[in-house]
Amino acid sequence: MPERIRPPFRADHVGSLLRPKRLLEAREQREAGAITAEALRTIEDECIREAVKLQEDVGLKGITDGEFRRTNWSSDFLTAIDGVDFGHSKIRASFHRADGSDLERNVTSLAVTRKLARPDGIQTRDFAFLKSATDRVAKVSIPSPSMLHFRGGREAIDKGAYPEMEEFFADLIEVYRAEVMDLATLGARYIQFDDTNFAYLCDPKLRAQSTAAGHDPDALPKLYCRLINDIIRDRPPDMAVCVHMCRGNFKSAWVAEGGYEPVAEVLFTELEADGIFMEYDDDRSGDFAPLRFLPKGKIVVLGLVTTKDAALEGKDDLRRRIDEAANFAPLEQLALSPQCGFSSTVDGNELTVDDEIAKLRLVVETAQEVWPDA
Repeated sequence: MPERIRPPFRADHVGSLLRPKRLLEAREQREAGAITAEALRTIEDECIREAVKLQEDVGLKGITDGEFRRTNWSSDFLTAIDGVDFGHSKIRASFHRADGSDLERNVTSLAVTRKLARPDGIQTRDFAFLKSATDRVAKVSIPSPSMLHFRGGREAIDKGAYPEMEEFFADLIEVYRAEVMDLATLGARYIQFDDTNFAYLCDPKLRAQSTAAGHDPDALPKLYCRLINDIIRDRPPDMAVCVHMCRGNFKSAWVAEGGYEPVAEVLFTELEADGIFMEYDDDRSGDFAPLRFLPKGKIVVLGLVTTKDAALEGKDDLRRRIDEAANFAPLEQLALSPQCGFSSTVDGNELTVDDEIAKLRLVVETAQEVWPDA
């Protein structure tokens, strides 16, 4: 079997990595005004080079910057768009922990207060540095455009700026499309949209909240697929695009529960992406039956290795679960990854860097045993 070169790779990962202590300290110093922005960036550069080496050493082919320049996986990118400010979410979520405890809080929301406009570049400078730091495939993870709609809805979008929602969606698409095309010009060939809202629409409680906020939870997946499709319509033929379906990831806690059945058919058949990362690290994600909708030509990356705790999965258990998934989708259309990032915010999940390395190495070694082209 020939080597699989186009992403997603047989052994892949979502993107974020645990922040080094000296990076966290430098961010605190910057916030206190003790160092300049460029001094912080120099430290970020050094830490990213170390993160690149970590990924290369464990055998990954897709390399990220660990999201080391971000405080939050989504808001740093989205608030860089002119016209976007922090808002007030009507979606209240319980972040669940494995010990049964919950953390109740409103999910982070953003408000569109004026016409959207893109600055010269949002991830472009960061990508250029990452690409210069590795000879492997540099991967860019950016928040899905749905993040500017789902949590606040119509009320979070200024009616003076956007009396009609289609005008808002058109401008949102153009902001993202320009970013994607500038990244492509710089050589980006692997882009991932991180999206919580497909997975939230699998949770009965969150579907009810969505309905109460004025949404149609059955129509939203189609809308969000259309947004991404329009954004990537002019991408280079050799650019791979993936979507990660996140169920919430904050200090080893999660939000959404429930199988993928409510969104799977629309997602697999209408989204024009090369791969979909799906969280499958425990029972909260349901069974593999929704994979039956997977069409030819697309890859599902099975997130079987948890980033929520340090306990290391067994290879035999992972291979058994991959075999179970292969009852519903061809093995050659499957791949393996951790279920989410290790540090979607600067706080990070409750495990160590050594644990993180062991998890990533397990993904690579298991994939090599399952797929000859890994």
